Amino acid sequence: MKKFLILFLISSSIFAQIPTNTISKKISRTDLFTDYDIVLIDSLLMDTKYKSPLYDTSEYFIKNINDKKVDDVPLSTSILKERLQKIDTKTPFHIAYNPALEKVIKSYLKYRKRYYPALMAKAVFYFPMFEKYLDQYDIPLEMKYLAIVESALNPTAKSRVGATGLWQFMYTTGIQYNLKVSSYVDERQDPVKATIAACKYLSDLYNIFGDWDLALAAYNSGPGNVAKAIKRSGGYRNYWNIRPFLPRETAGYVPAFYATMYLFEYQKEHQLIAESPQIRHFETDTIQIKKTISFDHISETTGISSELIQFLNPSYKLDIIPFVANKNYAVTLPRKNVFHFLDKEEAMYTLAAEDAAKREKPLPKYFEMDKRIRYRVKSGDFLGKIANRYGVRVSDIKRWNRLKTSRLRIGQRLSIYPKKLAIPKKSVQIASNKKTTKYTKKTKFETYTVQKGDSLWTISRKFKNVSIEEIKKWNNIWSAKSLKPGTKLKIYKS
Repeated sequence: MKKFLILFLISSSIFAQIPTNTISKKISRTDLFTDYDIVLIDSLLMDTKYKSPLYDTSEYFIKNINDKKVDDVPLSTSILKERLQKIDTKTPFHIAYNPALEKVIKSYLKYRKRYYPALMAKAVFYFPMFEKYLDQYDIPLEMKYLAIVESALNPTAKSRVGATGLWQFMYTTGIQYNLKVSSYVDERQDPVKATIAACKYLSDLYNIFGDWDLALAAYNSGPGNVAKAIKRSGGYRNYWNIRPFLPRETAGYVPAFYATMYLFEYQKEHQLIAESPQIRHFETDTIQIKKTISFDHISETTGISSELIQFLNPSYKLDIIPFVANKNYAVTLPRKNVFHFLDKEEAMYTLAAEDAAKREKPLPKYFEMDKRIRYRVKSGDFLGKIANRYGVRVSDIKRWNRLKTSRLRIGQRLSIYPKKLAIPKKSVQIASNKKTTKYTKKTKFETYTVQKGDSLWTISRKFKNVSIEEIKKWNNIWSAKSLKPGTKLKIYKS
């Protein structure tokens, strides 16, 4: 990303120094960028997209694939047919050669090849765990490749329509399969719980259709769309026969799954060498926590990097593990650090309590997103505003409260089943006012620029008598995930 910024600044300075009426005459495309520069910029943009937490998983599919030229990919049709036939003999999926499938495979080899080593490193971590539960629910082990098509093995991936996690569960489907969402925790992002839910869902779909290819299609588009495609095709139950009658995205979904399976089965033949994984699943262990604690507190006392803790515990939305009665929230850590964690556990809780005492902004109240709250209508409220605040529809609020019109009266009580946390403006304003009285414009502060590899813990240790919570408070940081290289932080002098 740093290289991209340098290139951007250089190009901007060139444009700024040249009169606009002479740019088109004197500067050609090759004067500004070489072919290498253009390829570099494109690759840096793609890297940023794939690593972003806002990355839309549908991008794993190659858009307008029929327009892509793949004639130069060194893979003959005869060899591909032979390899697909070998795969077909080992799996209950009906994998047969199809020109559309060949196009997808060659497109991935040409346009996605450079991303597979990192993807395969993630697979080294996740696949053994996937296989354990797939075997337990009597599901073909090859179904593990579905998580790549769904999320590119990113447990915090979110689609445009709100599907979340490795297996991309929508909120309602997640609730149906016992994946709870609260103000602190989203179990759709929990690798183990989401995998178990995906296994149950796939088992239900197979019981409906009796065919794993159709179960796969139904996972993406819903069983209703697959049933309608079967009817419109005249009763065919082979995926390739009903494919023209499926939604457009699903039509490319199963071939993408087959192509991914092929590339993993024949990775050596295509020089796809996995990067070394930072950790393997069997090298981890879980510990149940006894008090509310943050990732920063764990990192501070154990020395484990915040990035690794985030990777191993993606279900905690605020980088905080809450302690709630009758809830068994645990932290996953490298097994080699478990005893060190246990030795430092009490010191960790003491540190968390001290930071909580200094905190001006209270932690958000824990509540289950699917549980009812009672909302009191205030001056200026309207249904759209309330619905947006809690992540629900206006029609939902009307239905829950049997409202015939959209008119509200001040003081009216509404029943709401929220799908996201609403932070009261009043508490934020109070915290803001407190901050203003403590630190005025005349108060001296030092500006610190976040470097690559920095965490709130390492930054706090660079300054005397500065805590993690103070850095968060001064810079309005709620999560360590918002700490990016180049960010400017205010550090007030005591």
